[in-house]
Amino acid sequence: MAWSWRYEKADGTVLSGEDLPDTLFPSRGDAESWLGEHWRTLRESGAERVVLLNEGVAKYTMSLNDEI
Repeated sequence: MAWSWRYEKADGTVLSGEDLPDTLFPSRGDAESWLGEHWRTLRESGAERVVLLNEGVAKYTMSLNDEI
């Protein structure tokens, strides 16, 4: 299984770019731990929410506002 994050604006517009990594993770825990360390940088790069994907299927969406 490959886990990844999709980066979006608050309205659901999908973002991409060199400031937004395209990293694959071997487990959900690895993906979530990585996000815990990098969410502020992602937010500064324009992402307002993230979607956790498993093999391309959305598992959940989370806001990247400062209340995390």
